[in-house]
Amino acid sequence: MTAALRPSAAACPGCAIGVPEAPEVVKDARIMLSLPTIHCSGCISKVEKALNEHPGVHEARVNLTLKRVSVEADVAVTADALVGTLAGAGFEAHELDADTIAATETDKAGRALLMRLAVAGFASMNVMLLSVAVWSGAEGVTRDMFHWISAVIALPTIAFSAQPFFINAWSALKVRALNMDVPITLAIILALVTSLYETANSGHHAYFDAALTLTFFLLAGRYLDHRTRAIAKSAAEELAALEVPRAIRLDDGAEVEVRVAELRVGDHILVRPGGRMPVDGVVTQGTSEVDRSLLTGETVPLFAGPDTAVSAGEVNLTGPLTIRATAVGEDTSLHRMADLVAVAESGRARYTPLADSAAKLYAPGVHILSALSFAGWYLYTFDLRTSLNIAAAVLIITCPCALGLAVPAVTTAASGRLFRRGMLIKDGTALERLAQVDTVVFDKTGTLTQGTPELTNLGDHSRRDLQVALALAEASSHPLATALALAARDARIKPADLTDLTEVPGYGIEGLLKDRKVRLGRASWVGAKAGQMTSTYLHIDGNDPACFTFADRLRDGAEDTVRALIKDGKQVILMSGDTTPAVEGLAERLGITQWVAEALPGDKAARIAALTDKGAKVLMVGDGLNDTAALAAADVSMSPASALDAARVASDIVLLGKTLAPIPEALTTARKSTRRISENFRIATVYNVIAVPIAIAGLATPLAAALAMSLSSITVSLNALRLR
Repeated sequence: MTAALRPSAAACPGCAIGVPEAPEVVKDARIMLSLPTIHCSGCISKVEKALNEHPGVHEARVNLTLKRVSVEADVAVTADALVGTLAGAGFEAHELDADTIAATETDKAGRALLMRLAVAGFASMNVMLLSVAVWSGAEGVTRDMFHWISAVIALPTIAFSAQPFFINAWSALKVRALNMDVPITLAIILALVTSLYETANSGHHAYFDAALTLTFFLLAGRYLDHRTRAIAKSAAEELAALEVPRAIRLDDGAEVEVRVAELRVGDHILVRPGGRMPVDGVVTQGTSEVDRSLLTGETVPLFAGPDTAVSAGEVNLTGPLTIRATAVGEDTSLHRMADLVAVAESGRARYTPLADSAAKLYAPGVHILSALSFAGWYLYTFDLRTSLNIAAAVLIITCPCALGLAVPAVTTAASGRLFRRGMLIKDGTALERLAQVDTVVFDKTGTLTQGTPELTNLGDHSRRDLQVALALAEASSHPLATALALAARDARIKPADLTDLTEVPGYGIEGLLKDRKVRLGRASWVGAKAGQMTSTYLHIDGNDPACFTFADRLRDGAEDTVRALIKDGKQVILMSGDTTPAVEGLAERLGITQWVAEALPGDKAARIAALTDKGAKVLMVGDGLNDTAALAAADVSMSPASALDAARVASDIVLLGKTLAPIPEALTTARKSTRRISENFRIATVYNVIAVPIAIAGLATPLAAALAMSLSSITVSLNALRLR
């Protein structure tokens, strides 16, 4: 991990003149760790307590939303040591590249929007105070003075704060297109022009306060939308942060720690137990087991020995491995997965939101009506002031605030309802896309299942076999051994008294029961014939091997959710990187007729792309690194809160609880939301049909138009609240 150094600074620049430069003082390093299994405030306090008690750690701060911890520590403290400390406290942890994370956390656009919002709010309050004096009866010179002071405040404020609307409108006009920012920009500019004209001619009414207030509220909506998108940062960037930042290269047998960027094809790299593969390669020395669950979804670790191919991102479990690099940097499987995600994200970005679709029809009509009103009244009266006021009234009364609220008002109400049911909506258009879904694709491990093996045949074994198996299992950290030990302890089994316990990396664990050798591990190692189910085998000298079988534990609500989706007419598909027997068994258990096993990340994304090409609207539910490309490729995506950072970032919706039960309700709510949005569009249309003729007839002043516009916005908001 590259240390984020904070050198001490001189009290003043001049103090350093003529003084020899002091050596840089390294205070501490910043280490970032991903914590995919934390879920509550209790987890936060346990993680921070464990890390703060680690020698050399100055401060640890957990971010529950991002499932990440930032640690300030002495430079001697390593990420591997902290991962071990957290493992001892019962938490899974993965090292993140702090430099990459720091680069993606810079939010200049958000800070700029917030600054413009603050300036517009401050200016609108001051101009509103001046307007109160005019409304209270100020006349003549006093009224004109207040108007000119308002102009001095409003003009530079609008020039600064309304830039996002001006820029977006100009970008659309340059390519001869229209968007919602075009009528907004025209309304603001025309309100200012009308106000300046009225002020210069000692008119009774000016609308600087209306222009500023409109800018303020539109900026508030724009900033909230930006924050929603900022939370859902690019999954490709998150995947890049998961790439191992450092590796141990073997130079003529000597161990040298280098940055991964310095590795080349052909280099020999040492990967210790618990470490992740920094590159794609082939094992040249050592035996171990490799956890591929984050990349492929396989629940059972893979045996790795000489000539075994390994991929970047896989975790070495039991023994040290020396690998020869065959692909580094951008050529690794993990980086190719990030590229798949980036391509899929850009494809989904082509979705056209309902509000934008409405703008394509709405904006031209607004401009034409305003222009015709100005031309008609000028030709009728030859009075520029009257014509300009009526054109402004038409533009303000038809300003797309109601349309602008039609979607976010419903989305906010629906998001609140689903949040109370245990779902977090991250993307503003997710509900619109969810309403169209007719196909639901589930990952297996960690999604439909909990990703932890469960012993299924405890009762088939004698108490003596269980005592020996428990003693062996407790000496291993292998997932199957852990599950066996847990089941045996729950059955109140006590471990046998064994001696000379030794773990053989990649094979299992052995020991002595008095003078008899006992082994727990792979079928071939204990002389057993491997079956189709996930299993581990116990062998006691003189006895036949005993088989312990395991199944992945179902996630809460999985059966009811699949049943409800099928009943609702949805096509349900199970797509997993796990083995064929495991996937087929789960599909039969849940009643899923379509399933795909041993699917690589690219295969999942390609299959979903094929479904969408045929016209299907796909919801993807997944949790692992192997799912990120598929999640981004689907029309809409979900992941559990226990998912890895990259999967949650790639998803539009996060399931906050441990159950899948809210999924059918989310589809129902999404359909209702779409109906409410359509109703809001109709309300806005009816309002315009009534109000626009009144404005064109010259019966509505710009102030009355602003009040009418506010009334339509309130109506739209109240209709949206019906969802709650």
